Amino acid sequence: MNTYVALLRGINVGTKNRIKMADLKQLFESLGYVDVKTYIQSGNVIFKAEEEKEEVIINKIEDAFEEKFGFSSSIILRSGEELRDIISNCPFLETEIEEAKATAEGECFYVSLMKYAPSEDKVKLIDKYKDEGNKYKIISRDVFLLFSKSIRNSKLANNLGKLDVPSTVRNWNTINKLVSMLDDK
Repeated sequence: MNTYVALLRGINVGTKNRIKMADLKQLFESLGYVDVKTYIQSGNVIFKAEEEKEEVIINKIEDAFEEKFGFSSSIILRSGEELRDIISNCPFLETEIEEAKATAEGECFYVSLMKYAPSEDKVKLIDKYKDEGNKYKIISRDVFLLFSKSIRNSKLANNLGKLDVPSTVRNWNTINKLVSMLDDK
């Protein structure tokens, strides 16, 4: 069996699209997935599955999710190995991260996980929002984001949609916690 992490987009944001993690866990189990664990209310699900084709798993989850909860959520999927690679491939130096933490209003380091890598033409559209306070680096289909102020007021963060790729954003602490949960027996 393979271990996967499903990251759901747009659930439990404010008062919209509210679902309980126990219900989400039950949905995954009803699809035949095992060792299902959820983490915080933003829709992070670790599970094991026999299937290996990412598209098959995503379609199965998205269809069942919409049927059960009455709204759609784009699912971003990573294997356990891919999630570990995000941490080991961190493109920012520890000193850069510490400098950002010193001036940030809250969290400063995020990863935007995309369904597929953006085209070079689309990447050029967000280049103009990169500066000393708003840094990004793309590795494959992950955008590493480092902010010296706040993600909320960042023009870079507000323009990631120009990449034109379904995605969801998680902070670095969440990524690390999910990896640690992968290793929990």
